Amino acid sequence: MSGVWVFKNGVIRLVENPQAETSSRKKALVHLPSGQVVSSYSTLEQILTGLGWERYYGGDPDLFQFHKRSSIDLISLPRDFSKFNSVYMYDIVIKNPNIFHVRDM
Repeated sequence: MSGVWVFKNGVIRLVENPQAETSSRKKALVHLPSGQVVSSYSTLEQILTGLGWERYYGGDPDLFQFHKRSSIDLISLPRDFSKFNSVYMYDIVIKNPNIFHVRDM
């Protein structure tokens, strides 16, 4: 068993790949057909609308949501774009194959 023991917030744990832990690169959602980095919800909404997604207003008011009539998929994003992280980016990628990609900045 190799790695580094890390003590953080009163908890000690074994980190097997310390380089991966410390390299917290910022991620970006890229629209592949245009090569454009999605930098705001207005840009994202424009792209998603072009792909057949519609705004969904029936859910949580703290979320920015999109749905597609032809599927049961729902994309839920935090209202604050500064909280838009890789988890939400990968959700968009999975629901729109070959259209979006997540890249390290």
